[in-house]
Amino acid sequence: MSNIGKGCILVAAMALACLAAPALASESKNAHWSYGGKDGPAHWGDLSSAYAVCKAGHQQSPIDIGQTQQTGLAALEIHYAAAPLRVINNGHTIQVDYTPGSTMTLSGRQYELLQFHFHSPSENTVDGKHFEMEVHFVHKDKAGKLGVLGVFIEKGAPNPALARIWRHMPITAGGKAAPVGESVSGSDLLPPNQGYYRFVGSLTTPPCSEGVQWHVMKQPITASSGQIKAFLDVVGVNNRPVQKRNNRLVIDTK
Repeated sequence: MSNIGKGCILVAAMALACLAAPALASESKNAHWSYGGKDGPAHWGDLSSAYAVCKAGHQQSPIDIGQTQQTGLAALEIHYAAAPLRVINNGHTIQVDYTPGSTMTLSGRQYELLQFHFHSPSENTVDGKHFEMEVHFVHKDKAGKLGVLGVFIEKGAPNPALARIWRHMPITAGGKAAPVGESVSGSDLLPPNQGYYRFVGSLTTPPCSEGVQWHVMKQPITASSGQIKAFLDVVGVNNRPVQKRNNRLVIDTK
Protein backbone atom coordinates (compact mmCIF):
# COMPACT_ATOMS: atom_id res chain seq x y z
CA MET A 1 0.00 0.00 0.00
CA SER A 2 1.30 3.52 -0.81
CA ASN A 3 2.14 6.04 1.86
CA ILE A 4 -0.77 8.14 0.61
CA GLY A 5 -3.16 5.21 1.15
CA LYS A 6 -1.80 4.59 4.63
CA GLY A 7 -2.23 8.28 5.46
CA CYS A 8 -5.84 8.24 4.34
CA ILE A 9 -6.59 5.25 6.54
CA LEU A 10 -4.93 6.96 9.54
CA VAL A 11 -6.94 10.16 9.02
CA ALA A 12 -10.16 8.17 8.70
CA ALA A 13 -9.41 6.25 11.90
CA MET A 14 -8.73 9.49 13.79
CA ALA A 15 -11.99 10.95 12.50
CA LEU A 16 -13.92 7.92 13.70
CA ALA A 17 -12.26 8.19 17.12
CA CYS A 18 -13.29 11.85 17.37
CA LEU A 19 -16.85 10.98 16.46
CA ALA A 20 -16.92 8.16 19.01
CA ALA A 21 -15.55 10.26 21.89
CA PRO A 22 -18.75 12.19 22.67
CA ALA A 23 -20.77 8.98 22.64
CA LEU A 24 -18.38 7.34 25.10
CA ALA A 25 -18.52 10.38 27.36
CA SER A 26 -22.30 10.26 27.28
CA GLU A 27 -22.29 6.57 28.11
CA SER A 28 -19.99 7.22 31.08
CA LYS A 29 -22.19 10.05 32.38
CA ASN A 30 -25.27 7.82 32.17
CA ALA A 31 -23.58 4.63 33.31
CA HIS A 32 -25.87 1.71 34.03
CA TRP A 33 -26.55 1.09 37.71
CA SER A 34 -28.63 -1.38 39.65
CA TYR A 35 -29.40 -2.55 43.17
CA GLY A 36 -27.13 -5.60 43.13
CA GLY A 37 -23.92 -7.09 41.82
CA LYS A 38 -21.12 -5.15 40.14
CA ASP A 39 -23.46 -2.22 39.38
CA GLY A 40 -24.97 -2.17 42.88
CA PRO A 41 -24.94 0.57 45.54
CA ALA A 42 -21.46 -0.31 46.84
CA HIS A 43 -20.05 0.48 43.37
CA TRP A 44 -22.16 3.46 42.23
CA GLY A 45 -19.40 5.96 42.94
CA ASP A 46 -16.99 4.05 40.69
CA LEU A 47 -19.30 3.62 37.70
CA SER A 48 -18.97 7.18 36.43
CA SER A 49 -17.35 10.47 37.43
CA ALA A 50 -20.88 11.88 37.40
CA TYR A 51 -21.71 9.53 40.28
CA ALA A 52 -18.61 10.34 42.38
CA VAL A 53 -20.60 11.95 45.19
CA CYS A 54 -22.33 8.59 45.81
CA LYS A 55 -18.97 7.54 47.26
CA ALA A 56 -17.40 10.82 48.42
CA GLY A 57 -20.43 12.70 49.75
CA HIS A 58 -21.00 13.44 53.43
CA GLN A 59 -24.76 14.07 53.35
CA GLN A 60 -25.95 10.90 51.66
CA SER A 61 -29.39 9.34 51.94
CA PRO A 62 -31.04 7.23 53.17
CA ILE A 63 -30.17 7.26 56.88
CA ASP A 64 -31.18 5.53 60.06
CA ILE A 65 -33.39 7.93 62.01
CA GLY A 66 -32.31 7.24 65.55
CA GLN A 67 -31.43 10.05 67.91
CA THR A 68 -33.31 13.23 67.10
CA GLN A 69 -33.58 16.79 68.38
CA GLN A 70 -37.09 17.81 69.30
CA THR A 71 -38.03 21.33 68.22
CA GLY A 72 -41.06 23.35 67.27
CA LEU A 73 -40.96 22.54 63.57
CA ALA A 74 -43.74 24.17 61.60
CA ALA A 75 -46.40 21.88 60.18
CA LEU A 76 -46.07 20.90 56.55
CA GLU A 77 -48.68 22.51 54.34
CA ILE A 78 -49.48 19.88 51.73
CA HIS A 79 -51.87 20.57 48.88
CA TYR A 80 -51.94 17.66 46.47
CA ALA A 81 -54.73 17.89 43.89
CA ALA A 82 -56.04 14.96 41.92
CA ALA A 83 -54.11 14.46 38.68
CA PRO A 84 -54.39 12.21 35.61
CA LEU A 85 -52.74 8.87 36.34
CA ARG A 86 -49.40 8.52 34.53
CA VAL A 87 -47.47 5.42 35.60
CA ILE A 88 -43.94 4.54 34.49
CA ASN A 89 -41.75 1.49 35.09
CA ASN A 90 -38.31 3.06 34.68
CA GLY A 91 -36.44 -0.17 35.40
CA HIS A 92 -35.63 0.88 38.98
CA THR A 93 -39.05 1.66 40.45
CA ILE A 94 -42.69 2.37 39.70
CA GLN A 95 -43.10 6.12 39.30
CA VAL A 96 -46.21 8.30 39.03
CA ASP A 97 -45.60 11.60 37.21
CA TYR A 98 -47.62 14.56 38.41
CA THR A 99 -49.10 17.52 36.57
CA PRO A 100 -48.19 21.04 37.85
CA GLY A 101 -50.18 22.66 40.62
CA SER A 102 -49.66 20.45 43.69
CA THR A 103 -47.40 21.78 46.43
CA MET A 104 -45.70 21.23 49.78
CA THR A 105 -44.87 24.34 51.81
CA LEU A 106 -42.71 24.67 54.92
CA SER A 107 -42.08 28.02 56.64
CA GLY A 108 -43.01 29.91 53.50
CA ARG A 109 -40.82 27.84 51.17
CA GLN A 110 -42.98 26.21 48.51
CA TYR A 111 -42.08 23.10 46.55
CA GLU A 112 -44.02 21.77 43.57
CA LEU A 113 -44.68 18.03 43.35
CA LEU A 114 -43.01 16.47 40.30
CA GLN A 115 -43.51 12.74 40.87
CA PHE A 116 -43.68 10.02 43.47
CA HIS A 117 -42.20 6.54 43.43
CA PHE A 118 -41.74 3.48 45.61
CA HIS A 119 -39.01 1.43 47.31
CA SER A 120 -39.15 -1.98 48.99
CA PRO A 121 -38.05 -2.40 51.67
CA SER A 122 -37.96 1.16 53.01
CA GLU A 123 -34.75 3.08 52.40
CA ASN A 124 -34.79 5.19 55.57
CA THR A 125 -35.03 3.23 58.81
CA VAL A 126 -36.10 4.14 62.35
CA ASP A 127 -33.88 2.80 65.14
CA GLY A 128 -32.60 0.22 62.66
CA LYS A 129 -36.05 -0.94 61.61
CA HIS A 130 -37.05 -1.24 57.94
CA PHE A 131 -40.66 -0.91 56.86
CA GLU A 132 -42.03 -3.06 54.04
CA MET A 133 -42.06 -0.11 51.62
CA GLU A 134 -41.52 3.62 51.39
CA VAL A 135 -43.00 6.16 48.98
CA HIS A 136 -40.96 9.24 48.04
CA PHE A 137 -42.71 12.41 46.88
CA VAL A 138 -40.16 14.45 44.90
CA HIS A 139 -40.58 18.23 44.77
CA LYS A 140 -38.66 21.22 43.42
CA ASP A 141 -38.82 24.88 44.46
CA LYS A 142 -38.48 27.92 42.19
CA ALA A 143 -34.73 28.02 42.78
CA GLY A 144 -34.38 24.42 41.59
CA LYS A 145 -33.77 22.98 45.08
CA LEU A 146 -35.22 19.55 45.73
CA GLY A 147 -37.40 18.53 48.64
CA VAL A 148 -38.45 14.93 49.27
CA LEU A 149 -41.31 13.76 51.46
CA GLY A 150 -40.99 10.15 52.58
CA VAL A 151 -43.87 8.02 53.85
CA PHE A 152 -43.33 4.55 55.30
CA ILE A 153 -45.63 1.70 54.31
CA GLU A 154 -46.19 -1.22 56.67
CA LYS A 155 -48.03 -4.49 56.09
CA GLY A 156 -51.71 -4.23 56.98
CA ALA A 157 -55.00 -3.30 55.37
CA PRO A 158 -55.14 -3.03 51.56
CA ASN A 159 -54.44 0.47 50.28
CA PRO A 160 -57.12 1.76 47.83
CA ALA A 161 -54.77 4.35 46.28
CA LEU A 162 -52.13 1.70 45.62
CA ALA A 163 -54.78 -0.57 44.15
CA ARG A 164 -55.62 2.09 41.54
CA ILE A 165 -51.96 2.55 40.63
CA TRP A 166 -51.02 -1.15 40.67
CA ARG A 167 -53.94 -1.94 38.35
CA HIS A 168 -52.03 -0.12 35.61
CA MET A 169 -48.47 -0.94 36.71
CA PRO A 170 -46.30 -1.70 33.63
CA ILE A 171 -44.57 -5.03 34.14
CA THR A 172 -41.57 -4.37 31.90
CA ALA A 173 -38.85 -1.71 32.17
CA GLY A 174 -39.65 1.29 30.01
CA GLY A 175 -43.37 0.57 30.10
CA LYS A 176 -45.84 3.42 30.54
CA ALA A 177 -49.56 3.63 31.23
CA ALA A 178 -51.91 6.59 30.95
CA PRO A 179 -55.40 5.13 31.30
CA VAL A 180 -58.16 7.41 30.05
CA GLY A 181 -60.33 8.79 32.83
CA GLU A 182 -58.13 7.48 35.67
CA SER A 183 -56.82 9.93 38.25
CA VAL A 184 -54.70 9.77 41.40
CA SER A 185 -54.16 12.03 44.39
CA GLY A 186 -50.95 11.97 46.38
CA SER A 187 -53.00 12.98 49.42
CA ASP A 188 -54.44 9.46 49.49
CA LEU A 189 -50.96 8.15 50.34
CA LEU A 190 -50.43 10.39 53.37
CA PRO A 191 -51.04 9.35 56.99
CA PRO A 192 -53.62 11.14 59.19
CA ASN A 193 -50.92 12.24 61.64
CA GLN A 194 -48.39 14.30 59.73
CA GLY A 195 -45.68 14.70 62.34
CA TYR A 196 -42.30 14.30 60.64
CA TYR A 197 -38.52 14.13 60.84
CA ARG A 198 -36.39 16.62 58.93
CA PHE A 199 -32.76 16.40 57.78
CA VAL A 200 -30.49 17.36 54.90
CA GLY A 201 -29.57 14.52 52.57
CA SER A 202 -29.26 13.46 48.95
CA LEU A 203 -30.99 11.64 46.16
CA THR A 204 -30.95 7.92 46.95
CA THR A 205 -30.08 6.97 43.35
CA PRO A 206 -27.23 8.08 41.07
CA PRO A 207 -26.02 10.80 40.78
CA CYS A 208 -26.76 10.98 44.56
CA SER A 209 -26.86 14.81 44.47
CA GLU A 210 -26.70 16.40 47.92
CA GLY A 211 -28.49 19.38 49.44
CA VAL A 212 -31.91 17.70 49.30
CA GLN A 213 -34.31 18.72 52.08
CA TRP A 214 -35.79 15.53 53.51
CA HIS A 215 -39.06 15.27 55.42
CA VAL A 216 -40.10 11.78 56.58
CA MET A 217 -43.54 11.17 58.07
CA LYS A 218 -43.47 9.40 61.41
CA GLN A 219 -46.78 7.55 61.03
CA PRO A 220 -46.81 4.84 58.33
CA ILE A 221 -49.63 3.98 55.99
CA THR A 222 -50.54 0.39 55.12
CA ALA A 223 -50.50 -1.96 52.16
CA SER A 224 -51.61 -5.58 52.00
CA SER A 225 -49.11 -8.41 51.68
CA GLY A 226 -50.50 -8.99 48.18
CA GLN A 227 -49.86 -5.38 47.16
CA ILE A 228 -46.30 -5.52 48.49
CA LYS A 229 -45.68 -8.81 46.67
CA ALA A 230 -47.11 -7.39 43.43
CA PHE A 231 -44.54 -4.59 43.52
CA LEU A 232 -41.65 -6.92 44.32
CA ASP A 233 -42.71 -9.33 41.56
CA VAL A 234 -42.33 -6.52 39.02
CA VAL A 235 -39.48 -4.39 40.39
CA GLY A 236 -37.69 -6.53 42.96
CA VAL A 237 -35.80 -5.22 45.98
CA ASN A 238 -34.84 -1.61 45.26
CA ASN A 239 -33.51 0.07 48.37
CA ARG A 240 -30.13 1.72 48.85
CA PRO A 241 -28.55 0.74 52.19
CA VAL A 242 -28.51 3.41 54.91
CA GLN A 243 -25.58 5.81 54.77
CA LYS A 244 -23.46 7.39 57.52
CA ARG A 245 -25.12 10.30 59.30
CA ASN A 246 -21.80 12.12 59.75
CA ASN A 247 -23.11 14.16 62.70
CA ARG A 248 -26.10 15.42 60.76
CA LEU A 249 -28.93 16.75 62.87
CA VAL A 250 -32.34 15.10 62.56
CA ILE A 251 -35.11 17.37 63.79
CA ASP A 252 -38.28 15.84 65.24
CA THR A 253 -41.67 17.53 65.51
CA LYS A 254 -42.48 16.01 68.92
